[in-house]
This record gives sequence, structure tokens and C-alpha cells, in this order.
Amino acid sequence: MTEQLLGVAIHGAGWVAGAHGRSWLKQPRVRIVSISDMDRQRAERLAHQLGLTCAVRESLEEVLADPAVQVVDICTPSHLHAQHGIQAAQAGRHILVEKPIALNLQELRSLRQAVQQAGVKSLASFVLRWNPMVETIHRLVHSGAIGRIFYAEADYWHNIPSNHHAWQLHSKRATAGSAMLLAGCHALDIVRWLLADQAEEVSAVGNNPTGRFEYPPNVIAWIRFRGGAVAKVSALLDCQMPYTFQVELAGAEGTIRENRIWSTRLFPGQTGWSTVPTVLPDSADVSHHPFDAEIAHFVQCILEDRESHCNIADAYLSHELCLAIDRSVAQDGQPVRLPLE
Repeated sequence: MTEQLLGVAIHGAGWVAGAHGRSWLKQPRVRIVSISDMDRQRAERLAHQLGLTCAVRESLEEVLADPAVQVVDICTPSHLHAQHGIQAAQAGRHILVEKPIALNLQELRSLRQAVQQAGVKSLASFVLRWNPMVETIHRLVHSGAIGRIFYAEADYWHNIPSNHHAWQLHSKRATAGSAMLLAGCHALDIVRWLLADQAEEVSAVGNNPTGRFEYPPNVIAWIRFRGGAVAKVSALLDCQMPYTFQVELAGAEGTIRENRIWSTRLFPGQTGWSTVPTVLPDSADVSHHPFDAEIAHFVQCILEDRESHCNIADAYLSHELCLAIDRSVAQDGQPVRLPLE
């Protein structure tokens, strides 16, 4: 008996849609049945690049009218993610939503509610959770390798030049939100995931030295978590350097600095850092976007009728933290309590 294939529609046909599409094509239980974009020619080009003869459409309404569509992969510009996610969830489709999943608190709450009420499976594309270095750190932390963590640090430094293909979207507050929502959310999400705790208060400051952005592109935040740990997270979009993503954790029985570990529990008598040979987020020879693993995970969640550890409900907390940081930046570093009101 032939196993039923999941019908996937990719909505939005920009760069990330192509990356997603190549990963969907590697899944034996998946069939891409639709590619859509408000620019039909762009959707047609992506279908051709992926070697597909699927339906090509211009609107999400057309996509959701197709009974062959069971999963909608939302790759539209950031300011449309929540709106399109809500529409797809209310139509009973499972959804993968690129980050940021929303740019304000009202949209964020509405998206979470729509997914909850519809009972569909969801995934927020915090793709770095599937990076091998991050997965290694997660396993070490939750095996107790460094004991109880009291300090965490994560930095997302990635220059966005004015000739970037998405500059007009990324540089404007209305379409990008903020440095944390657009990019730093990856670092915030990793800290939350590794600590397995919720933030209770943040303070943050930022600056805009070149004036190229409509919002402060360089932000540093200090976070206190309910369990007592503190963290520092930064996002720099105006830096002059290659992309860098750093993660550091200090615990009662050891320390992790990216792929290096010092552990009194694992290595008694250790005289130097132990290095794990793995793929770092900014490894030059390997893509730092492990979409294959992310999408394989989501497919299994749908087929096995289980929730992802990175569903919309969980991603809500990372985005709420981004919004709290933005409030603090706007208030010259004044502390902001969570949850937000």
C-alpha cells in the first residue's frame, strides 16, 4: 500500500523559499503541490529552479482553496508572517513560519491563538536549533555536564550592507521590526532553549552609528531568568566583519564556549579545553542554515501527531522577549518585566 504524501505549499518565493524547497524535496513523504508569490514570475522561476510542475499561484487565498494543500510554508516578508500564518491555521493547515513570526504583540498573540484553536501542527523557523554545535551543547547541558547554569551569553553579529538583496525590507522598522526581531531572535531563542527557563526581566540599549537603519541595528540586552540565571545577548547588524554566532555558558561544574568544554564532572583532572569537532553556525565550509534537519523534524511531528519543541507556542516566548528588549531600548535601558501586558 502506497503511503500518503503530505501536500506542501510554499508561499513567498524569495531566497529562503528556495532553501526550504530543496529541503522539502528530500523528504520521501512530501510533495510540493504549490508555489505562490504576489509576483507570479518569481513563483514561476522558483518552480523551474526546483524542477517542479506544481501549481503556481499569486495569492494565499488561492492556495488555501486547494484541498491538496495540507502544509503551508510561509516565506513571505517578515511583516506578513503573522497574517499569513493566521489565515493558514484558520483554514486547518499545518504551518511552518519563517522568523520573525510577528512584529508586534497583538499579531503575536493572535497567531498563537489561531494555531491553538485550529489544533494544527506548527513550527517557527529557528533553524539554528538544528545546527550540530547547538545540538551538541543542548545535549551536554541537559545531561548535566556543566551543572546548574548561572550565566549564558549569545551574540548574533552579521553585517547587512546597503546592497543586500532585501535591504529595502531589512532596513525599515515597518517591515523588519528591530535588530532583535529580524536577526537577534536566533540568539535569544538559543539561550531560552538551552536554559529551559523563562525570562522575567530585561534591560537593553542600542545605537545607530551610521544612520542607515530606521531602528537601532546594534543592541545589547541583559536578561534575568526565573531560575536565577542571567544572560547577555547582542545583535549587531552594522558590524564590519564576517557573520559570527557565539554561544557561551557557565555552570557550577563547568563551562562551554562554542564547541569547547571544561567539565569537572566529565573530565576529572582536565588540564585544557576539550574541543568537539563539529559544525559551528558560522563554519565557512558548511551552510549555517540546517533546513534539511529542521524540515525533517517537522514532517515527523505531523506524521506522528506530536508537537515540536519549536512550535508557535514556544516561539511566542522568544518573540515576546524580543519585544520586551525593544521596549527597554526605546526607554533608554529601563528594565521591562515579563510577561508583557
